[in-house]
Amino acid sequence: MKLKGIYTALVTPFKGDRVDEEAFKRLITFQLRGGVDGIVPCGTTGEAATLSYEEHKQVIELAIKFANKKVPVIAGTGSNSTAETIELTMAAKQLGADGCLLTTPYYNKPTQEGLYQHFKKVAEEVDIPLILYNIPGRTGINMLPETVKRLAEIPTIAGIKEASGSVVQATDIFRLTKGKFAIFSGDDNLFLPLMSVGAVGVISVLSNIMPRELKRLYTAYAVEKNTSKARDIFARLLPIMQAMFIETNPIPVKEALYHMGMIEKEFRLPLCPLSEGNSKALMQVLKYYGLLKRK
Repeated sequence: MKLKGIYTALVTPFKGDRVDEEAFKRLITFQLRGGVDGIVPCGTTGEAATLSYEEHKQVIELAIKFANKKVPVIAGTGSNSTAETIELTMAAKQLGADGCLLTTPYYNKPTQEGLYQHFKKVAEEVDIPLILYNIPGRTGINMLPETVKRLAEIPTIAGIKEASGSVVQATDIFRLTKGKFAIFSGDDNLFLPLMSVGAVGVISVLSNIMPRELKRLYTAYAVEKNTSKARDIFARLLPIMQAMFIETNPIPVKEALYHMGMIEKEFRLPLCPLSEGNSKALMQVLKYYGLLKRK
């Protein structure tokens, strides 16, 4: 499995409070045509927190089916319960996922030793490549670089989605793991800065709607080694990167996909549509980038 490049943190489209399989297939086809390097269903952007266990498995299975081995599928299977994480990760492996993305346990706020033991236990129980996911703004706990270093020594723990918002923290992970551990940016608006300190790619929200443009940015920096070109692409994309977070993710990106004619505008409570003012602002951004299809 190639752990580098553009991995899309897929939204989960709903229709009538059910997973919209037709729209999901359309989204994945769009991703494949856009040249992404992998897809990540059932993460934060996929509203995993409000999927039932059966829906969670359904979305992973559909992603594997529609990707059709053209790109790796990294399934989100993290939980604040180690036992549940193991259960979901085992299910993803049995369904044929190429790897799993595991968030730091939320709400119960484990210590650094607790984080280490949690991920170590999952790795011992399920033999599948694991990507750690550090997102303290969501979970209430920051996994420190020293803990990541310890976990990186476990053979099946292959990388980290780093979304602490700190370039310093990403740099420390790179230094402590001697550049041998795959670091993915977990923030679109830090993608280029994190690549400059050792990140190998991004697990992206924006690539739901602009996969080709994100791939161009990655290619300019990592393949062509053209820093100025990458900087210019990044600067052009920054306003829409920021627009994807005018309210809680994945509300803006799902509304964007709706205006692009890709999915229904449907969320799982407690998420709800954008406020009127932010909805108008988002439409103006989409219009500027030529993405507005619905009137």
